[in-house]
Amino acid sequence: MAQEDPAGDERLYVPDPDESQLTFRAILAGCLIGGVVSAMNIYFGLRTGWSIGGSLIAAILGYSTFAALRPKNAYTPLEANITQTAGSAAGSMTSAAGLLAAIPALGMLGTKLSWIELVLWALAVAYLGVFFAVPLRRQMVLVEKLRFPTGTATAETIMAMFSGGGDAIEKSRTLVRWAIVAAVFTIAAYFVPQLGMPPIEAGFLGVAAAWGFKLLISPLMGGAGILIGMRVAASLALGAVVSWALLGPYVQHQGWAPGGIMSYEDGARGWILWPGVAIMVSDALTRLVLSWRTILNTFKMSRGGDPDVKDTAPDTIPNSWWIGGLVISTALTTIAAKVVFDIPPHFTLIAVALSSVLAMIAVRSTGETDINPIGGMGKVTQLVYGGLAPGAMTTNLMAAAITGAGASQAGDMMQDLKTGHLLGASPRGQFKAQLIGIAAGVFFCVPIYKLFDTAYEIGGEEIPAPAAHAWKAMAVLLSKGFDALPPHATAAVIAGVVFGAVMAVLGTWAPAGVKKFLPSGLAFGIAFIVPAYYSIAMFVGALIFAAYKQSNASRAEKLGFSIASGLIAGEGLMGIVTAVLTLLGIDPLF
Repeated sequence: MAQEDPAGDERLYVPDPDESQLTFRAILAGCLIGGVVSAMNIYFGLRTGWSIGGSLIAAILGYSTFAALRPKNAYTPLEANITQTAGSAAGSMTSAAGLLAAIPALGMLGTKLSWIELVLWALAVAYLGVFFAVPLRRQMVLVEKLRFPTGTATAETIMAMFSGGGDAIEKSRTLVRWAIVAAVFTIAAYFVPQLGMPPIEAGFLGVAAAWGFKLLISPLMGGAGILIGMRVAASLALGAVVSWALLGPYVQHQGWAPGGIMSYEDGARGWILWPGVAIMVSDALTRLVLSWRTILNTFKMSRGGDPDVKDTAPDTIPNSWWIGGLVISTALTTIAAKVVFDIPPHFTLIAVALSSVLAMIAVRSTGETDINPIGGMGKVTQLVYGGLAPGAMTTNLMAAAITGAGASQAGDMMQDLKTGHLLGASPRGQFKAQLIGIAAGVFFCVPIYKLFDTAYEIGGEEIPAPAAHAWKAMAVLLSKGFDALPPHATAAVIAGVVFGAVMAVLGTWAPAGVKKFLPSGLAFGIAFIVPAYYSIAMFVGALIFAAYKQSNASRAEKLGFSIASGLIAGEGLMGIVTAVLTLLGIDPLF
C-alpha cells in the first residue's frame, strides 16, 4: 500500500532499514536475464528496427525464479529493483553500443569491425549516458516528479508481485510457455523452411510474392505486432502496400529502377528506400522540434531545485562518482574513436559535449512520454557533423553513435532511478547495478552481433536492419548530396519529408479521436525498407491479438506483454542457434 514518507512524497513502499538490496544473487539474476534480452534484441532489432527493454522482463522473471527456488533468505522488493536495474542496463546495450544502427550502417559502407574493436567501443561509450543522467535525478524525479511511465509501471509491478505473487507466476509461466513454442517452431522452420514461408508461385500470387507479399509465419513478428499495437502495425501494412505494391512496380515500369526487384544498386528496393528514409528522418526531427516545450523546460531547470524538496533516499550518489566517471568515460571514448575509427579527438569531444545536451532532452522526453527519441538525437548529430566534417561518413555515423549511446543509457538509468525512488531504494546501489549490468550486456550482445554479421548479410533480405539503412542513407546524403539519389528519386524524397512532417504535426496536435486513425510516420517509413512480408506478419500478429482482446479483454490485458515477450524471446534466441547451424553448413532438410 502507498505510504507517505517524511518528505511528503508519495511512495509505493517504505522498506525496512536492514532490508537486503544490492546482493550478489540480485545482480546475477539481472545480468543473466538482461544479457538474454540484449542478445534477443540483436535479432529482433536488426529485423524490425525496434528493441525492447529489460526492466519488466527482469522484474517478473527475477521474482518468479526466486519464488520457485524458495531461498532461506527471502527475496525482497529492493532486490527485485536491483535485478530490474541490472537487467534493463544489460538489455539496453544492444541499442547503446550502436549495434542496431551505426555499427551495421558502417558495415554496409564496407567497414567491418572485429569483436575486440566492438567491445572496446561499446564499453567506452555505454557509460556516458549513466553519468549524464545522475545529476538530473533531483530535478526530474524529486522536484518535477516526471512520471517515467516504464519506471513507474516497473515499481507498481514489483509491488503487485510481492503483495500476492499469483499474477507474477502466471505471467512468467506464460512468457516461458510461448517462448518454448516459438523456439520449437523456429528450429522446425529452419529444417523445413516451408513451415515458415509456404511457397506461393502460381499466377497473381506469384507476382505478388516477387514483390515481397509472401506468407511469413514468424512468432517474433507476431509478438512484435502485439507489442506495437494495431495503429502502428496497420501503418506498417499500409506502408508496405504503398511502397512495394504501388511505388515499386511504378518506378520499375518507368525504367527508373531497371535491375532486380531486391537490388539496392539499380532495383526497386534501392529506389523506394530513399522516400522511406526521408519519412523516418522527417518524422523524427519534426517530433523533436514539436517537443520545443520539453526542450525549453530542460534548460529552465532550477539551480539546485526547490529547497523545500528533501532527498530522503539512503546512500545518494556522490558528485565525485559521476564527475570522475564522466571524465574517464570521455577519455576512453576519445581513445576508442581514434584507435578504432581514426576520428580526430576534437571531433569526439564535440560529440560528447553535444551528447550531454541531447541526453538531457532525451531524459525529459522519456519522463514525460516514455519515448526515448534516440533516432532523432542521432539525426541531429549527423546534421551537425555534415557541416563540421563534410564527406567523412565514418565520423558522421560514429559521432551520432555517441549521441545514441548517451540518450539510450541516460533514459534507461533515469527510468530505473524513478523505480528506485518509488520503492525507497538506494540510488548508490542502483548506480552500481547499472554499471555492472552494462558490462554484462556488452559481453552478451557483441559476440551475438558478430555471429549474425558472419552468418548473414546484415541489411539484406534475411536481416534487413531498417534503422541502419536510415543512418547510412543520411550519412551518404550528407556526404555526397543529392547526387547519391537514384534517377528521379529527388521528388520522392521531398514528398517523404513533407509526409513525415505532416504526420508528426497531426499526431501531436490532432484531437485524440482523430489521432488513433492517423498512420505512424516512423512505421510507414520502415515498411519501405523491410521486405513487405515483415510488415504484413506484424500486422497479422496485431490483428490476431486484437481479436483475442475482444473475446477476453482482462486476460489479454494481463498477459499480452508476456505472450509477446515469449514469442520474441523464443525465436530471437533460436535465431542465434540457426545462425550457428548456418555457419556450420548444416542445411535444411527440404
